[in-house]
Amino acid sequence: MAMLWKFMRVARYSKTALPPKIKVRGIPTHSRQSVPSGFAASVPCSNTVELFGKSYPQDDYTNVTEKILSKVGKNLHNKKHHPLWLIKEQVKDHFYKQYTGRRGNPLFSVYDGLSPVVTVQQNFDKLLVPRDHASRRKEDNYYLNRDHMLRAHTSAHQWDLIHSGLDAFLAVGDVYRRDTIDSTHYPVFHQMEGVRLFSCHELFSSIKDGESFQLFEQGHRTAHKQECHTMEAVRLVEFNLKQVLTKLMTHIFGDVFCLLFLRPVFPRTCSG
Repeated sequence: MAMLWKFMRVARYSKTALPPKIKVRGIPTHSRQSVPSGFAASVPCSNTVELFGKSYPQDDYTNVTEKILSKVGKNLHNKKHHPLWLIKEQVKDHFYKQYTGRRGNPLFSVYDGLSPVVTVQQNFDKLLVPRDHASRRKEDNYYLNRDHMLRAHTSAHQWDLIHSGLDAFLAVGDVYRRDTIDSTHYPVFHQMEGVRLFSCHELFSSIKDGESFQLFEQGHRTAHKQECHTMEAVRLVEFNLKQVLTKLMTHIFGDVFCLLFLRPVFPRTCSG
């Protein structure tokens, strides 16, 4: 799993953190429903941040700003005919038609209404990000408090979706990082990621003598790190991923774009 972080940048979108008395009104949301838009800020009587009908006590980690909170819930990727919505729909259409199960049903399910408020555990711990990792810094994230934050990536939902029984899905949503605004950076942007799990049989069934191959090398698995993948598994997943990306880019941009720009490199690494 690869996560892109700008470790060396100490970026501040605003030096003014959320004041002690701020409230953002919303309504409760569920994982498979769209997060509501149309928020308004008001002043409550307690030192809490209220978002989507829930209260989050402020503490020494609270650094979310009024400006950023005003962006939460806009759901541009779900607004019909918005450029982000158009791209999302193109990707969905491609995956629905290209990857189907035995009965012709879409293999990938799509989650585009997951709440942008997640726990620190979802955003980091469940992804095996070490406690002292630079990506956790307050300078790089928007925290509601020590336990809750605005998601820094859609990968914050991977553990929950996988453990709900899914093995192929697309996750779409707005994400928040404390980037300095310039021509290529903004504190609020959008991600769409695809996840697919392979069993030994699925990965090696089309390979001669595939039953002799394994997903992992001999090693010791812990709660914080798994074994290294075998070279055979890495090469097959690399080939599969390159095919997926090539077909997707061809579907969206055409053959010329793929020939010129799509040259991915996938180094062999240990997961964890």
